[in-house]
Amino acid sequence: MAEDFLRKKLDERKALHAFRQLRLQRNAVDFCSNDYLGITKQALLEQWMHDKEDSPWPSGSTGSRLLTGNYSLVEETERELARFHKALGGLLFNSGYDANVGLLSCVPQRGDTILYDYLIHASLRDGIRLSFAQSLSFGHNKLDELEKKLRAATGNLFVVTESVFSMDGDTAPLPAMAALCNQYGARLIVDEAHATGVVGEQGAGLVQALQLEDSCFARIHTFGKACGAHGAIVLGSELLRDYLINFSRPFMYSTALPPASVAAIRASYQIFPHMQAERQQLAGLINAFQSAALPCQKLVSQTPVQGVVVPGNSEVRALAARLQERGLDVRPILYPTVPKGEERLRIVLHAFNTAQELAELIAGLCAA
Repeated sequence: MAEDFLRKKLDERKALHAFRQLRLQRNAVDFCSNDYLGITKQALLEQWMHDKEDSPWPSGSTGSRLLTGNYSLVEETERELARFHKALGGLLFNSGYDANVGLLSCVPQRGDTILYDYLIHASLRDGIRLSFAQSLSFGHNKLDELEKKLRAATGNLFVVTESVFSMDGDTAPLPAMAALCNQYGARLIVDEAHATGVVGEQGAGLVQALQLEDSCFARIHTFGKACGAHGAIVLGSELLRDYLINFSRPFMYSTALPPASVAAIRASYQIFPHMQAERQQLAGLINAFQSAALPCQKLVSQTPVQGVVVPGNSEVRALAARLQERGLDVRPILYPTVPKGEERLRIVLHAFNTAQELAELIAGLCAA
């Protein structure tokens, strides 16, 4: 009786064929994880740290960084990452979710305006929702709509986008967006989560590939995807770093990342910039998949994230199940995570996927 209100909401989700359950990974070909370069699959961080480090790092940090959780390794790593990404300063957060919420919930103030791409990640949306600023979305990559709303906006203006979008795999038109922000005095915030390690010759992300570092107010790079580690960094000015230390609640009131996690981040930044061969292998697989003729709609993407639209929760789940029966780990993305009618298979290509595995995937999609 006391929990009937929970059951009602879960029953509604089941009726939509959108009920989520945790599942263990099976021994199948990986076409769903964010381990784009195979750093986790090949245990490259563990190997690097075993070879380079004299002793294991502590697994706990003991407190918030404002209390007992600050230490030399974390500050050194922040400076190293800021230099690599050509930023003046950086602040580590415990996850990409914490970084996005921590940045957007505290920087824009009452009377300010946040304009955001309709398809940005849920963590960015949650940070915006916690802000006292007014917020308005614009159509995905619709620059004319963005400009119209910039003209009418008041207060300090913030434009929020992703460089590589997590569900469609396409990229933001950053040069034109940066030009608009410059024209209207807006501050550009770019989440590079799905570009880190993948985009650019050294995997530094789309902003640096386009040489737009100085056009961004803030950039967020996360380490749980191609980097094979955990956590995230917000890059910007030293003034922004000081502001976040003083006002970002996820930073202030969370136990800091332990030294073992920060050492893994640092190790990843010693490894992934040199993985040009893996990025070339990825590019070849992406081109092959984009060139394949499929019976269902395939989204245009030049990144590891490939979308195949199969409208309807039950329909896309059934197709994913048939692919899984063939030993291919492909997962469905359901409404309400994506808009109704845009349910899809989110297929992720990796540097460790072979041409034979990709051919089997394409055959499975064509057989459906």
